[in-house]
Amino acid sequence: MPSTELPSVPPANVLPRVAPVAVEEGERLRSAELPGITLTVRSRPPAREGLPRALYVHGLGGSSRNWSALMPLLDDVVDGEAVDLPGFGDSPPPDDGDYSITAHARAVIRFLDSSGGGPVHLFGNSLGGAVSTRVAALRPDLVRTLTLVSPALPELRVQRSAVPTGLLALPGIAALFTRLTREWTPEQRVRGVMALCYGNPEQVTPEEFGNAVREMERRLRLPYFWDAMARSARGIVDAYTLGGQHGLWRQAERVLAPTLLVYGGRDQLVGYRMARRAARAFRDSRLLTLPDAGHVAMMEYPETVATAFLDLLAETAERGRGRAAGPATGTAATTAAGKTAAGKPGEWEKPEAGSAGYGSTGADDRASGDDKRG
Repeated sequence: MPSTELPSVPPANVLPRVAPVAVEEGERLRSAELPGITLTVRSRPPAREGLPRALYVHGLGGSSRNWSALMPLLDDVVDGEAVDLPGFGDSPPPDDGDYSITAHARAVIRFLDSSGGGPVHLFGNSLGGAVSTRVAALRPDLVRTLTLVSPALPELRVQRSAVPTGLLALPGIAALFTRLTREWTPEQRVRGVMALCYGNPEQVTPEEFGNAVREMERRLRLPYFWDAMARSARGIVDAYTLGGQHGLWRQAERVLAPTLLVYGGRDQLVGYRMARRAARAFRDSRLLTLPDAGHVAMMEYPETVATAFLDLLAETAERGRGRAAGPATGTAATTAAGKTAAGKPGEWEKPEAGSAGYGSTGADDRASGDDKRG
């Protein structure tokens, strides 16, 4: 539900200037002026004209740069763009101060409606996964396929390591945290974030760490940084409490687009046990489990995620050809029936004809067992 508090930051046109956001080689930034919001959009030139569009949506506290490792791996099959949600990255706060899941979904829908070009391959991580789920449920005409990396879907049993993030939703907590951490250096803050989000923070290169520190320094100069964090966290908590047709699990069941779900075995923010439930909820889903990944698999294992997405494209294309030719047979039909997949870095297993689904790993079995206990 939308926040009822008045915005506590100045209008976008009087915000202080800070250092520009980082742009990787081959990337470009542009602004999209939409009713009530301005979105910064990161993109790469497609390998050729006429490729289908893709849109990438980041998570809480992230930005479009969270997709910079994955985007170049797919720029020969999709024309990709990544948005900074309102109040994050280089996008200013929304005019109405609304950071609810619905408001973020509305921003994505407005962007897609304004840019045209037909349905997109929609990607979402964490908060962006919840936003993308709502977009796909409300506007199936805008979504060709859906790829969700650790989507923030409601959990009855939240992990203890995720509780501090949820506490940001409480009034006054963001201000208290700001006071308590006033002496923390940007390096300390980045190490804390990486310890929470990565399955193995030691795999982050010195260059990547330095880039993250510079981005943290930039964000801390923004007067609305903690406000955007707190209100978006509140939006997630509010979405978790919604029932009926507005509940995220109910909306997941309404998604028509072929869906790829990616879960990390070391995720400290989204419960790994939710993988099986998600695979059952989305009607046309397949599941990639990465035992060593944390919350941001597209940053930790971009090649594996890219391979899984390419497999999704091949499968849906084969299924389309099967519908044109007659009753579906073989891999595509088996995958649709089995609904789940499992993998690990460097592997993306294909089902054999007649099998129940993709091959299982021990980590996938753990996810199944946890779900039964929940």
